[in-house]
Parts: sequence; structure tokens; C-alpha cells
Amino acid sequence: MNTAILHTEVQDFINENLSRDLSKLIFKGSPFHGITIQEIAAQIESKKKAQTKLPTWFKKPFIYYPNKLNLEQTSSEITSNYKSQLVSGNHLIDLTGGFGVDTYYFSKKIKKVTHCEINNDLSEIVEHNYKILELDNIETVAEDGLTYLKNQDQFYDWIYVDPSRRSDIKGKVFMLEDCLPNIPENLETLFKFSNHILIKASPMLDLTKAINELEFVKEIHVVAVDNDVKELLFICEKSYKGQIFIKTVNHKKTSDEYFESTFNASLPSNYSLPQTYLYEPNSAILKAGLFDEVSNQLKTFKLHNNSHIYTLNKLIKFPGRSFKIIQTMSYNLKELKKSFPFTKANITIRNFPETVAKIRKKTKIKEGGDQYLFFTTDCKDKHIIIHCEKV
Repeated sequence: MNTAILHTEVQDFINENLSRDLSKLIFKGSPFHGITIQEIAAQIESKKKAQTKLPTWFKKPFIYYPNKLNLEQTSSEITSNYKSQLVSGNHLIDLTGGFGVDTYYFSKKIKKVTHCEINNDLSEIVEHNYKILELDNIETVAEDGLTYLKNQDQFYDWIYVDPSRRSDIKGKVFMLEDCLPNIPENLETLFKFSNHILIKASPMLDLTKAINELEFVKEIHVVAVDNDVKELLFICEKSYKGQIFIKTVNHKKTSDEYFESTFNASLPSNYSLPQTYLYEPNSAILKAGLFDEVSNQLKTFKLHNNSHIYTLNKLIKFPGRSFKIIQTMSYNLKELKKSFPFTKANITIRNFPETVAKIRKKTKIKEGGDQYLFFTTDCKDKHIIIHCEKV
């Protein structure tokens, strides 16, 4: 951490050049003694990324930013705030603190939070930023979190861990056993220090495999932002043997969509041919695999077992996209050309043998506009096209 970057004139220079072309800026060289232009460029690049991902940090003067990779790996404020609602008590330890955004939000719900970070420079940056953010209930420890925990003689209300998904041998990984620290391997140790463990995992992780890797899973949270799944969260409670609750959230600019059930709920879906309205679940529900529950809880009909889109004769509040069906036709390109007079459409495929690219090539329909075409399979195993407009 080069503290000279925190001088007022340097900070002013960074703020004045946030919209500049970095390659041109680097070519000019550094105007400050003791600070390279590469260091300045790194601060500019990271601060620009923080503008939307970490607005609290961006708005606060004299924040020191880590390198690009550290910032990419950190949680957003939206997802960190969500995680903070899942914990309570007097003391939480974050074993893999990183840039400290999760820890920041935990500190709003927990009396004392310990932030562990094995990278000394990053730990120093985080400690500085917490002072700037005026936080006095966070302890920073520049040490491997698991090693530090094993040397403690206290019991925590919560342990939080976001294992590193980068392996020197395998590259980018997502299986829990391949991450660092290896949570399944160290779960017994963790439960010696807390009854409650919150684990953040890759959105690529298969839920069933994760449950098999872990013990005592009580809740799974699937967290999406603007229909893009960002995090899987697992709450493990010591000796828990009951049903596993699965909760989904899709954070949107105007409102949030929530849907929940129990893992592997047994009731089957109801099926129908397309009715008046078409419903497409958000990505969090799709990741959670709650296909039958959407049909049962919301009293909707599935078009096909593998299509994962739903229909109903009435308009309902739905956790995803809602459409008014204009017409339904069999998959026949000649019929499509006669019945669909538009040159642009938003095309979605669900349980269909062709790609969007091939369909566009065959139909000459360009992307865009306010018309929607779903290429799918109905409950009679027929390939169909559903022409819709968004509700």
C-alpha cells in the first residue's frame, strides 16, 4: 500500500481522470514523485468499477482501492446487504475477508466482526478504509483465517467463509472441495468454534452436489441481481437434520422478487397448452430448480416438463417476466412468415432443438423491438412458436 496515493493532490488527479483513456494517461507518465503511473491507473480503474458495484466506497473521499482482481472477486453492496440479513448475535468471524464489503455489512448487524485476510497489503488497505468509513466494531487480522481460528479459545455466533475459487493447479474452480479453504474437509473444525456457518459459493455449483459435500445444511439462498445469478449461500447449523429450505431472490432496480420452497419438494407440475398469458421464471428460480413449485404455489400450468415456462388465463404477480400471448403456431417457417409481419423480435428458446442464431439465420428476423417469440415444446411434445408482447 503506497500511502502517497492518499495525498489530496493525488486523489484530486484520480477523480479528475476517471473518464480518461487509461492508455493515453499511462503514456504521459506519472506527475507525482514516488508514485508510478501504473499505480495511479490501477486506482482509477478500480474506482470506476466501484461506482456501480460499491457506491458507498466510491462516494467516500480517500478510499484506497485494491487491484482489479481483488475488486472483481468482492461481493457487491446489494448481495452483501442481503447476506447481512441472515446473521445476528455478538461476534462473527469472516475467514476470507478480501476487500471487506461483506464484513462491512455484517458489522451493521453484529456487535463485533473479525476480518481475516491472508494478503498483508489487502488487509492494510481494508483497515485504512474502515477508518475512513468510520467503523469501530471491526477487527482486522492479516493472517490465514482458518489458521487464526484454530488458535482462538472463543466461540463465535457465526463463521462466514467465501472460499477462493482460483487454484494454482486447476485454474478457476467452483466445487467446494477444490476451493481454498476446503470447506468440506474443515467443516468439523469450524463447528468447534460456532454452531452457525454461512458459506458463499459459485453460482456454477450444483446444489445437490453441494449438499452432499456439506453437513447439516439448513438453508440455501440463490441470489440474483437483474436476473443474473451472482451467489449461492449455504447456511449450515450444527447437528441440523430437518428439511432444507431453499430461498431465491432477484434484486431489480424497482423491486425485488422472492420465491421459496423446500429442497426436492415432491408435488408434480400441472400442464396445459398455451392459454392467455405466458410466464418465464427469473434466473434464481431456474438455478434453484423450483420448477414444480412455481406450478403448485402460483397455480400456473407448465407447457412441458422440460420447458420451464408457464401459462395461465389470468394475469398474476409473477417472479420473472410476464407476457400476453398474441398467437401460438406450429414450428413452420412458412406459417411464421405469414403470421408474423415484424422484422425484429426478441427470441427465446426453451426445450427446443435449434439455437437462436440458427433461427435468426433461417427467418431473417433481427434482434430487438417490442415483440417476443418463444420457440419451445408443448405438453403434447410438439414444437411450437408463441408470439407475445411484454405485460
